[in-house]
Amino acid sequence: MLITLFLTFLVSSAFAKKDTALPRLNDTKAAEAFIDSAEVVVIGFLEGEESHGYKELVAAAERVESVPVAICTVKEVWADYKLSSDTITIFRKADNHQDNLVVADAKKLDADGLVNFITVNEIRYITEYNQVSAVGLFNSEVKTHLLLFANRGTKEFTELKEQLRALAPEFTGKFLFVLINGAVKSNSRSLGYFGIKSQDLPRVGIYDGSSDMKWLLPVGEISTEGVREFCQSFLRGELKDVKQAGAEPKTEL
Repeated sequence: MLITLFLTFLVSSAFAKKDTALPRLNDTKAAEAFIDSAEVVVIGFLEGEESHGYKELVAAAERVESVPVAICTVKEVWADYKLSSDTITIFRKADNHQDNLVVADAKKLDADGLVNFITVNEIRYITEYNQVSAVGLFNSEVKTHLLLFANRGTKEFTELKEQLRALAPEFTGKFLFVLINGAVKSNSRSLGYFGIKSQDLPRVGIYDGSSDMKWLLPVGEISTEGVREFCQSFLRGELKDVKQAGAEPKTEL
């Protein structure tokens, strides 16, 4: 009898664990708190465990551990995010944006596709540039990028990355802060576009996608206040008449 009860408990526990694999958000307050809990989060606005996309999202969440994932089955909450049907949504603070993947519109919905959806759109306060992140960066409505060029492995790399990450929230919706690792050969084209080389780093630049113009912060110590003023100078329109980076050898702001 005791053995039967023990086995029943184990089975029940296993199913309970499976059902609660992802946090449940039962009201708008819980959803808001979850969205505010990290730089990037994903919420599956789905009717329930039997919905198409639920199992796929659970599988994807196990593979993308850096992004918190939750489920919301309460349609009153969906309305607060302007959603009316099953949708998998990624929320990001860097540009105050939500990207919606409407389940009914997806030609193919599997774990691999959801991992790709999350990874491509995983824009953070400072995002490292690569072939995958480039898609999300250039698809963002924020077209101006503050670029940190630094060589991974150097003392400056980690220090400056954290320094700019702390500054980035001040410019939410105005700039995307992007880290470009100069030690990666494939990034040499980005450096060349600014007229700099790996041995010149670290450097800080601004790229404005709307005008296709670029500028470099002058050579010297990279400080939080200096970068802040560089960004504000752009926003005030003071860089428009300044010679662009890469226009000629050793061009400076």
